[in-house]
Amino acid sequence: MKLSVIIPCFNAAKTIGAQLEALSGQQWSDSWEVVVSDNGSSDKSVAVVEGYRERLPNLRIIDSSDRQGRSHARNVGVLAATGDALLFCDADDEVGPGWLAAMGEALSKYDFVACRVDFEKLNPPYLAGIFRNHEQQSGLQKAWFSPFLPHAGGGTLGIKRALHQAIGGFDESLPRMQDTDYCFRIQLAGWELHFVPGAIVHVRCREKLISLFHQMRGWGEHRVLMYKRYGSPGMMISHPWKRHAKAWVRLLHLLYGIRSKHDLVEWISYLGWLVGTLHGSIKYRVAPK
Repeated sequence: MKLSVIIPCFNAAKTIGAQLEALSGQQWSDSWEVVVSDNGSSDKSVAVVEGYRERLPNLRIIDSSDRQGRSHARNVGVLAATGDALLFCDADDEVGPGWLAAMGEALSKYDFVACRVDFEKLNPPYLAGIFRNHEQQSGLQKAWFSPFLPHAGGGTLGIKRALHQAIGGFDESLPRMQDTDYCFRIQLAGWELHFVPGAIVHVRCREKLISLFHQMRGWGEHRVLMYKRYGSPGMMISHPWKRHAKAWVRLLHLLYGIRSKHDLVEWISYLGWLVGTLHGSIKYRVAPK
């Protein structure tokens, strides 16, 4: 079974070399390729990728600059791919040793899989600490609403090409949580998502506080949208606005307890999440959950 590794890339000159270096040490019993889908980079990303052609003989660079967005870059990468199965990873992360083989072996048994993640290798402790309870370090993430479907990060997924095409790929209209939506649609169509503990991706977090705030804000907003799209109509949470107001009060109390950079990063993350949740609730006319 031929594998295609799809990497969406936008201005990742500082990090994509590390990802390609990690991929150059991977092995698979059949043929495999790496497809970098450049989403209109204005830095030296393409030049960095070109430098790995000897290390990765089946490396190709595809232009996906006609529309901005990671989902579009992934979908265009798939159109250019020639593998029977697709593996998605990101330009700012690093796959661990044996990742390709473990994911390939899983895809020889299943149609849809996801690996585990690690936040410690690529991030300082104060930043990695905010993800210490992340579910995908030991299993799949679980939706908090009915029907409680599992999901995983987009840069950790593997799927049979035919299945990706059957469900229409990633939703390019979503600026956030396209991967969650992708996982939900596939499972609702009848396929199960399987966890691959033997494969790991080292995730790089955003170090700038403003970038982290906007990331968490986006997740908070689109988490509300995911609930509106997929949540059970009968699911009720008592006094949702009261609960949301209490969360803001808790945020203010935490402000006075900031004693370290780690505390500040956690506070900024929580602020972004609450702002996003509030904005999403108003925008999509759904009570905050």
